Amino acid sequence: MPDSIDASDAMIDNWTKRLEENAARYQALADRMQGQTVTERSKDGTVQVTIDSRGLLKNLVIAETAAGKRMAEVSAQVMQLVQRAQARIPELLQQAMTETTGTGDQAAAEIVREAQSTFPAPPPEPDPAFPEPDRVRRFLPEDAEEPPPPAAPRTPPSPSPQQPRRRRPADDDDDDFGGSILS
Repeated sequence: MPDSIDASDAMIDNWTKRLEENAARYQALADRMQGQTVTERSKDGTVQVTIDSRGLLKNLVIAETAAGKRMAEVSAQVMQLVQRAQARIPELLQQAMTETTGTGDQAAAEIVREAQSTFPAPPPEPDPAFPEPDRVRRFLPEDAEEPPPPAAPRTPPSPSPQQPRRRRPADDDDDDFGGSILS
């Protein structure tokens, strides 16, 4: 019976030692990822974003040269750069895991899969085609939009009795103030 107790104690000690080693490796992984950041910059250098290992935006820099761009274009660049930076997190996590927990660990592999589903690869970068603001004024008939449909014919208003006009007396001496300038 003492052999089985000694074997059980050794087995528990072995499990405890492995759990402590795994905990230390995972803590090293967490510490390593805690300080990681990813920075992405636009091709023209007008926008730069930095995110942390959780995918949160930590810094945003918009250069003065972006002032000439439309705000829709700048905001689209910001969002695109954030997605690109977040998509690099699983790669950083995989690299940190290789150095701390090893590549054969099932729990570590599940962490990477979760990160890949949370931060998928961004869609391919299309060349943004932002329409120019409508500043064109139409003056030519061929540029005009469709003419409105013809209005329904109006019925003439019923004649109202006219009051006779008052004539000005011929001997009016008010220097033609208020009168016609053609007389």
